[in-house]
Amino acid sequence: QVQLVESGGGSVQAGGSLRLSCAASRSDFSMNAMGWYRQAPGKERELVALITSGGTTNYADSVKGRFTVSSDNAKITVYLQMNSLKPEDTAVYYCYANLRRLATDRYWGQGTQVTVSS
Repeated sequence: QVQLVESGGGSVQAGGSLRLSCAASRSDFSMNAMGWYRQAPGKERELVALITSGGTTNYADSVKGRFTVSSDNAKITVYLQMNSLKPEDTAVYYCYANLRRLATDRYWGQGTQVTVSS
């Protein structure tokens, strides 16, 4: 089994920045894609940003131009640089990974809280 270990959440004022990191607990998998979802209170979980092993990225419209997703495929690690944060970015952010070894499977992190105050 693989665990995704997240770090970097916290509280920040509007306009500030945070950087999230997420690393897989095992290195004997290969990465197909990794990224971040978020869930605000009373709302559905939504995609924030995704990156494939080939470097293709996909962003939610609400974060384009402010957030940047990157990865280290060899370390099976994904990052999310969040700039110009807004109060509406407040949510629990979940790391997501689509990994393969003998088969392909999806994994989720435990979630990290991001709070942006106005």
